[in-house]
Amino acid sequence: MNILRDRAQGESFDYSFLMDCLSEYQSPRSKVTHLLRSGELIRIKKGLYVFGPKQRRSMLSLEILANQIYGPSYVSCEYALAFYGLIPEHVVEVTNVTTKRYKYYETPMGRFSYTPLPSPLFSTGFNLLEVVDHQSALIATPEKALADLLYIRKIKIKTLSDLEALLFDDLRLDREAVKKFRIGVLSDIVRVGGSPVLSLIINWLRSHK
Repeated sequence: MNILRDRAQGESFDYSFLMDCLSEYQSPRSKVTHLLRSGELIRIKKGLYVFGPKQRRSMLSLEILANQIYGPSYVSCEYALAFYGLIPEHVVEVTNVTTKRYKYYETPMGRFSYTPLPSPLFSTGFNLLEVVDHQSALIATPEKALADLLYIRKIKIKTLSDLEALLFDDLRLDREAVKKFRIGVLSDIVRVGGSPVLSLIINWLRSHK
């Protein structure tokens, strides 16, 4: 276990890394079973593990875990909006987007969902952000997190008054934070097939600059 802990760069790792660290044992698989039963390791899904609470050296990042569970993907929609403090609610499900088919995982660390987007729309509007102890995860920008949510929910509105009701009453977004959205980023998302509602948001931003 000490070898595994010393070699691991973070708090999560795959089966190949685990087997390599336990290669000196006569029966590495039996050792894995023992570590799982003792709680020193926790299996997230087939082939992906994290250290148990007593073995962790840093906080376990759900964002990093989300990237590892299913890919290609990045954190977006409600969870990313909460990550940036744009909505007041605590989001218990880590919401992600992907180019592959829809997936949902119920794990010991929480719930993770992955909703498909067309490749051009998926490929814009996300960054690699440091989330814990010099470790990074792929997360949508604030603009893209909202854009993905609007696209997935197929929201259709036509007036600025309806837009304000949607953003600030229904979604409960922080008005001052929305005012900081970058028009250029939103325009890029519109060009690759983002929700038509984004054009309304651009008009709203221009009227509030």
